[in-house]
Amino acid sequence: MIPWEQLDTAALPGGGELKLSRRGDEYSIRLAGAELMNSRFFGSEEALATLVAERLGGRRAASVLIGGLGMGFTLRAALAAFGPDSRVTVAELVPAVVRWARGPLAPVFGPCLDDPRAQVVEADVARLIAAKLGAWDAILLDVDNGPDAMTVAANDGLYGMAGLGLARAALRRGGILAVWSAAPDAAFAARLRRVGFQVADHRVKADRGKRGTRHVIWLATRS
Repeated sequence: MIPWEQLDTAALPGGGELKLSRRGDEYSIRLAGAELMNSRFFGSEEALATLVAERLGGRRAASVLIGGLGMGFTLRAALAAFGPDSRVTVAELVPAVVRWARGPLAPVFGPCLDDPRAQVVEADVARLIAAKLGAWDAILLDVDNGPDAMTVAANDGLYGMAGLGLARAALRRGGILAVWSAAPDAAFAARLRRVGFQVADHRVKADRGKRGTRHVIWLATRS
């Protein structure tokens, strides 16, 4: 078996370290030994964008905010699912992750970063959410392991009542907040409803096979 080769590391705000590794044409990002992302398993990351695009029903000139660049699967899916007049902004907190996208992870990203509809901003997605009211048709959050923040403790602020209230205010009427999670969380779904969202959850496969791990995506609509 081909051994894993460590390509780079990146310090996280508040402590901790991401490790980027490669084994053949497979890439992995880990934190404290736990795998956060793998280039072979991206079905749920794609679904985060495609489910929202389907629910919005071809809304013209959609303005989409993605929290977390990762390996680019959500960005790529959003560019494919939304129209040619859409605008997709990605907020990434860790500068090294942005650097990896055009460096060692370039084979995974392909040409999506060169799409004129795409913009990557090195910033906390919470800052972009709070910056403008009614600015976004969709906000897609995949900044951590889900509402139970794992990588950066400050991510808890996105998923609490105050953070969810800001996200609702940042959406246009009928806009959608979509949240990726590794596991179900009934308390989080209840918080979404308490701030005024209409909520649906979807269980989606991590890969495209018939079996294997399933992740959760909440679609919270501002009515």
